Amino acid sequence: MWTLITTLLTRWVALKALLKALGSLGWLLPLAFVLKAIGIPALILLAILGLPLLIVLFVFGLPLILVVVVGGALLGFTFWMLSLGLVVLKLALPVIVIIWLVRAFTKKGSQTPEPPPATP
Repeated sequence: MWTLITTLLTRWVALKALLKALGSLGWLLPLAFVLKAIGIPALILLAILGLPLLIVLFVFGLPLILVVVVGGALLGFTFWMLSLGLVVLKLALPVIVIIWLVRAFTKKGSQTPEPPPATP
């Protein structure tokens, strides 16, 4: 009986410690979802834009460190423009939706049916 009680208590403590460890990482889940939604397409975009550029720089015979520095600077600029575009989209999208809704609501009230054409 004593062995059963110690086994159950040990399992309970181990399960509690595991849940506490996983629960403390729960705040990282939203960050992971955002990085998955934005980060992976951004990395794909950077790879599509950057790899041919790095190959061209390497073919021209530039030293490897210069290729990495220039390529990194150009990729950094591209990523900066991408993140700036996301910020502008976050700011402009609500304004566009509000304008669209205002136009939709004001158009409905101003529409009047046209009279039928007069027959001679």
